[in-house]
Amino acid sequence: MADDPPAVTQLPLPFAPARSFAAADLVPGSANADARAWLARWPDWPSLRLALWGPEGSGKSHLAAIWRDRVGAVLLEGPSLGQGGPVAMLDALAGQPGAVVEDADRAGDERALLHLMNALAEAGAGLLLTARTPPARWPVALPDLRSRLAATASVAIAAPDEALVEAVLAKLLADRQVEVRPDLVAALALRMPRDFATVHALAAELDAASLAAGQRVTRGIAAVALSRAMAVTGHAAPGPGDAADDNSVEQPAPPSPGQGSVL
Repeated sequence: MADDPPAVTQLPLPFAPARSFAAADLVPGSANADARAWLARWPDWPSLRLALWGPEGSGKSHLAAIWRDRVGAVLLEGPSLGQGGPVAMLDALAGQPGAVVEDADRAGDERALLHLMNALAEAGAGLLLTARTPPARWPVALPDLRSRLAATASVAIAAPDEALVEAVLAKLLADRQVEVRPDLVAALALRMPRDFATVHALAAELDAASLAAGQRVTRGIAAVALSRAMAVTGHAAPGPGDAADDNSVEQPAPPSPGQGSVL
């Protein structure tokens, strides 16, 4: 009698998910409320400059893209700022209503950033800087640049609450076309750390695990993905008794009062 063929495991391929930075796709919440209010105040910014800072994955680029589309600003990257020379950089800004500098705290050329700030100020154009930390904490050597950064208004994206964690996780899974029951997304949001890095790591882990298993996300798949995401982001993983894999893909009956998590 011939042996049964070995089970085939589908290997996940490293395709980057399509991400929408449209205004309609922004997930609003208390964490980004101050940032949204500041961006809506444009052009009523002190010195026409604003620094938007927060952790990786917190939505800085999404907010910056919305402002850039609204204003018609150009996009520049901090690490490559000034690589083509200051003249080329300033020529690219000629006549533009403003600029966004992503990862401004990692600007590779302080003088280029200083020239950029001066040129935009002289032209009466706007400048939005995104960064992981507030400008006062950037390791800046040039005194003139430190002075201009100190005079730049800044607004933080705060840590997300449970509702925002759930909404962002649902959006990231939709971007990746990963089908997860809403009650399971809610349970994951309840049990996971309140930080954006873990939300992004969990979406990636759920995507990879679902693709490898060739099925929808189950309780067990979700539990393992959560443990892995927490380990990646430096959090203690849930205890072994917190979740068990029922290997089902069907919608379970709602838990009765007093029962544990759907995980």
